Order: sequence, then structure tokens, then C-alpha cells
Amino acid sequence: MDFNPTEGQRLIASTVREFAEKEVAPIANDIEEEMHFPVELIPKMAELGLMGMQVPEEYGGAGLDTVSYAMAIEELARVSASVAIIVSVHNSLVLYPFLRFGNEEQKRRYIPDMVRGKLLGAYCITEATAGSDVSNESSLGVRKGNHYILNGEKLYITNGEKADVFFVMIRTFPGQGSRSLTAFIIERGTPGFEISKPEKKMGLNASGTVAIKLNNCVVPAENVLGEEGMGMRIALSTLDGGRIGVAAQSVGIAQGAFEAALSYSKQREQFGKKICEFQAIQWMLADMATGIEASRLLLYRAASLRDSGSNYSQAASMAKLFASETAAMVVDKALQIHGGLGYIRGTPVERFYRDARVTRIYEGTSEIQRLVIARNLLRDSK
Repeated sequence: MDFNPTEGQRLIASTVREFAEKEVAPIANDIEEEMHFPVELIPKMAELGLMGMQVPEEYGGAGLDTVSYAMAIEELARVSASVAIIVSVHNSLVLYPFLRFGNEEQKRRYIPDMVRGKLLGAYCITEATAGSDVSNESSLGVRKGNHYILNGEKLYITNGEKADVFFVMIRTFPGQGSRSLTAFIIERGTPGFEISKPEKKMGLNASGTVAIKLNNCVVPAENVLGEEGMGMRIALSTLDGGRIGVAAQSVGIAQGAFEAALSYSKQREQFGKKICEFQAIQWMLADMATGIEASRLLLYRAASLRDSGSNYSQAASMAKLFASETAAMVVDKALQIHGGLGYIRGTPVERFYRDARVTRIYEGTSEIQRLVIARNLLRDSK
């Protein structure tokens, strides 16, 4: 098996790394502290092709494979997890379902402008009663002629502060379980579509997380994504790809924290020598590097399976589970290596520590990933 990226994939990774170092790193701490959604980066990232990485060229996209996409997200997260998740949500949770399940009119209407950075996407599925249990949605939609009247509330919407188009899951057949869910495309400014102020979070404070209220929101029937009742199928398919994005983000966070710790260990002196000369520090670094490399290989495997057209659901869950758990280990050790300095607000390693925590929660908690993996194992062993 060949685990080496192609020349083209290496070029993409190096290009994104250069962009991240030049354009994102100088503002990474400020946008977090100020809760500033970095809209100024959107056109620059669109110019690089980052706002439509896997979109076919006929719709203006870069037409890249999933491995390239994962490498790009990793490079962004290595510098700023907020910027990485902005791009990841836009690509994997919004553009992907639009491409796979949208009709031609919907594709032509939204995708080219999303690729150009003129429209930003957000994904609205979580509710107070529906997180890990997607089927327990309580938001309701009733059809009235050529429109639907939608009511409900959605929580934890990444990109929501500045998004222009929203993927929204609504129950349109009460009492029919997962078959009653329908996906809608809702545009910002639609009457009855209310967006809260951004939430102040433990980390990722530049990603514009909001709540959405639907108050007799009137949406044209032509804005149904796929068909009525297909919502659960669309959501599960989309989340598989989203987990690859979160795995890539986790690897990037871990890589950034590891590099900071390695560099600091070569500078910091205690007891008359660099702390990297102590076996305790060396073993920490060895564990960190090994975990990152294993996570990256799981990530590439999942991405490669998706590119080959194979079933990648279990592989995506494995990559997301292991990479997010590894990121937690790496940032903890990185902060420990930094000692008191790592505990100071505004240092990169302190930010990585806070940003890493959510990777074990969104796109399916670690517990949900274990359920997905176990169910696949049990099914395949029959």
C-alpha cells in the first residue's frame, strides 16, 4: 500500500500552509479574543479554491479529491481551528448535500456563488432534544400550497453569524420517525428566520456559532433538498463526510500543538539544560508524534475509501474518534511541556487546548462513533 501523497496533493498542502502562515497566523489569536468572524479571509480562500474544494469544475469548483481536502483542512487547523471549521462546514456539510441531493436548478442557483465566496453555508440540525439522536427533531413544517410554514429552533450553528444559505432539517410528517424528516435550503433574510447573537464558547470563538429560530418561516416548496422525507438519509450521508473534516481538524490542532511544544522544549532551560534533554519530555514528544501519525493514516484511509467510491462510514468514524481523542492527549501534553506559560491566555498552545475539546462532541460524539464502529463490526461478522 502507498501512503505517500501525490505531487499534486503535496502542492495543495504546501500552498495552504503558506496561506495559513501568511494570512491566518497573524490574526489567529485576535479573532478568537474578539469573537471576530474573519469575513476578510473568505474571498482570499475562495481565490485559492478552498471554498469549493470538491466541487466539480462545471460549477466553478476545484474538483479535488477527499485526501487533498483533508490535507487542506489540516493545514488550516494547524494555525486556526476556527478558520478550519468555517471552511470544513461550508464544504462538507453544505456544499456536499447540495451537490449530491440538489436538483440542477438548486445547484446552479447556489453552488457557483458558494465556490466564489459570495455565499457562505451553514448546517442546522441540532436542537435541545436532538443532538446525537437526529431522529428526535421537534421543529415542524406544514405545507400550504407551494410553500411550507416552519417553526422551531436550531442550536450550535457554526458559520451562522455570517452565513447566507442554511441547510435546515425539519419534521414534515409528525409521528413517523426518521422518515418524517425533510431537508430545506433557507436563505438569510427569509421572513420568520431569526438569527441570534454569536455564542461565547470555550474555544472556536471566531466561527460564528448561533441559534436559529423559525417563527412561521415561509419557505418555497422548491427549496426542499432532495425529496420530502429524505432528510435522515441526507443527514447521515453528509455527517460521514463531515467526520472526515473533523478528523482533519483534529490532526491539524494536534500538529500545531506538537510543533509548539517541540520548539519550546528546545528553548526552555531547567537544571542547566534544555528540557528536551530530559527523558520525561522526550517520551511525551514521542507519544504525541506517534499518535498524530496514526491519526493521519486513519484520516487518509477514510478519505481514500471515499474517493474510491467504497463504503467509508466506519473508516470515517474510526478516523474521527481516534484523531479527536489523540488531539486531546497531544494538547494536554503540549500544555504540560509549556508549564506555566501554557496556562496563559493568548498563547497558541492554550488556544489549541480549548479548541481541541469540541472535536470529541460535534459531528457525532466519541460515544456515537463507537456505536457506529461497533454496529458495522457486528453486521459484517454475521
